[in-house]
Amino acid sequence: MKQPLGVILAGGQASRMGGGDKALLDLGGRPLLAHAIDRLEPQVAGLALNANGDLARFARFGLPVLPDPMPGHPGPLAGILAGLDWAADQGAETIVTVAVDTPFFPGDLVPQLLLGAETGGHGLALAESEGGLQPTFGLWPVALRDDLRQALAAGTRKLRVWALDHGAARVRFPGPRFDPFFNLNTPEDLARARDLLRG
Repeated sequence: MKQPLGVILAGGQASRMGGGDKALLDLGGRPLLAHAIDRLEPQVAGLALNANGDLARFARFGLPVLPDPMPGHPGPLAGILAGLDWAADQGAETIVTVAVDTPFFPGDLVPQLLLGAETGGHGLALAESEGGLQPTFGLWPVALRDDLRQALAAGTRKLRVWALDHGAARVRFPGPRFDPFFNLNTPEDLARARDLLRG
C-alpha cells in the first residue's frame, strides 16, 4: 500500500471554547495547527487541512485548505469526505485524519493504523485509547468516498457508527502518562495542555 496522505480536521466551530478558531489557539507559543503539522507531516506523503470560513487565515501554513463539500457544518464526516476527494485527485489510495485540537497524538499513529488495517479492517482503521474509540483519528480508503457522500446526503452524521458499519479495525494506543488523544474542548483543557507541554 502507498503511504497515505494526511488531513488535519479543523472544520468545527469551537463553541465550548467560546467560539473562534481552535486551530489558531496558542499552545506553548505556537498555534495548535503547527503542533498537528509537526506530528503528522513526517508520517504521511502529503498534508492538507480541512477548514471552513475565510481560508486565507491559514495561508502562512502553506497547506491546501479543503472546505466541507456541503453546507451547514455537518461534522467530521464531511471533513473526511473533503480529504478523500482531494486524495483521489492526487492518485492516493488512503488518507489518515487527525483532529487539530489533540496536540499529543502518537508519533507512530500512521504506521500503527496501517498495520491494524492489514490485519482486519477492510482497509479502514480507527485509533482507540483508554478513553475509548477516537474516530477522528483514522485510516480511510479513497474507495469509500462515494459511499460516504451518499451516507452524508442521506443524513448520516455519526462518524463512529459509519466507520464500524464498514468494518473498521480498532487499533489500541496506550498512554504512558496520559491519554495521547486528550483533546482541547474548554479553556480548562487548554490550561492542562500547557501544563503537560511544560512537563
